[in-house]
Amino acid sequence: MPLKNYGVLAATAVDRRREGATDTPHYQIHLRDAHGTDYRAAVNVQSQEAPSELLYVVVDDFRHPLTGLLPKAGSGWTRLASAPGTAALDFIRGNLFDPAKLRILPPDLPGVDNDLADLLDHHVQRAIADPDAAVYLIGERFGPEAKVPDKVFGFLPGNGVHDLHMNQGNSGRFRKDDGVYQDGGLIIHLPAEDRWVAVFLAFQSQGWHTDDATGHTLPTAPDRPTDHHDAALRIVAALVNPVGPAPEQETVTLLNASAAAVDLTGWQLADRAKHRLALPAGPLAPGAVLTVRGHGAFELGNHGGAITLLDPAGLKVHGVAYTAREAAAEGRTITF
Repeated sequence: MPLKNYGVLAATAVDRRREGATDTPHYQIHLRDAHGTDYRAAVNVQSQEAPSELLYVVVDDFRHPLTGLLPKAGSGWTRLASAPGTAALDFIRGNLFDPAKLRILPPDLPGVDNDLADLLDHHVQRAIADPDAAVYLIGERFGPEAKVPDKVFGFLPGNGVHDLHMNQGNSGRFRKDDGVYQDGGLIIHLPAEDRWVAVFLAFQSQGWHTDDATGHTLPTAPDRPTDHHDAALRIVAALVNPVGPAPEQETVTLLNASAAAVDLTGWQLADRAKHRLALPAGPLAPGAVLTVRGHGAFELGNHGGAITLLDPAGLKVHGVAYTAREAAAEGRTITF
């Protein structure tokens, strides 16, 4: 069944601890909210299912509409509905990052800058040193346990968040945890730089095309893309805030980057609310672009949104997202 207590912790990082060789090593973060409540974030750095090394991606300049949906900095724990239009994460449907950019790192090795704990240290230690840095941990809460001190940092009551990784497309005994819009992540806001940094983790055993209701891996779907150049058809631009009054003539521009024509019969675009727009049937020549006008329920909101390209089987081929700031300028075409 899906995660029982999914949400986001908004707090300040005050300490961290690296775990060495254990059965299930974690990178542990001690956090405190504005009310003085302590929490521990247990970040997986190794999988219990083979292959054991985790996949990771760091987005150093994370621009996505969900940052505007996060709770106030330092506000503590907030429960999240597992649904689009909230701060809930979905690695597949949310267009948070390019899955082809995921890389593998071992959990903890001798030396410098060569493992996942080193990578997490780089960002967490910076957040600890900056009193204005706001840390957001999205995952499942554990505790509070009124009479049980935290096993790592010793504060009372024991309390925190875990499952800070992809939580769908699981295999074996972890399949029961599958669900959509319940993935985990670490997001840091650096106000002095007006910049967001996001760290996303996944297990190599997880699938990258999942059922929209259950989050289970679709058995006949292809594996995760490993090269973003493999996508023949992709979204390259969108006009989300045209000049003039509503109804506006929003457009999405597609590029066939391959060396062969692509038959667009059955292809669709989906907006943030999953409303779909059929592409015109027929071939799109190699190197050609196609600008599609939105109509019907398909809508590109001015407060940020996502656009997803689906093939005739309904599988995601490409996806992009834009923020309210990017959509603010009337008549400006956003490029991706």
